[in-house]
Amino acid sequence: MIKYFALFSLLASSLLFAGCACMPGGIAASNTPLHAKPYTVIGETEGFDSQYAILGIIPVTSVNSLKRAVKNAKGNIGADALVDITVDCNMQWWILFTRTVTEVYAKGIRFKGEWEGDNEVKR
Repeated sequence: MIKYFALFSLLASSLLFAGCACMPGGIAASNTPLHAKPYTVIGETEGFDSQYAILGIIPVTSVNSLKRAVKNAKGNIGADALVDITVDCNMQWWILFTRTVTEVYAKGIRFKGEWEGDNEVKR
């Protein structure tokens, strides 16, 4: 009987120390100034970046970055820029580690003709 109680206590405590949360990160019309330049929507895309940490305080992977999530979303379909952007942040707590994920959902666009804006913005 004590064996079953110990097993039940272990399972119950693991549920108490585990969990997840989803937080909205924001909404934006585009990630770059459009300068009234004509563009073509090439499709929907998503990108993410994540970080793992042991016991929630010792990072195992690089920092979770919105910049990398946007770069991944653009790279997935070869877009010049993104429009109709939504960002979410998910956090998952497990007994021995945590995971933080930034997710970007958007429509990828390509500019028609030659880009007249700043070359740094295009990247």
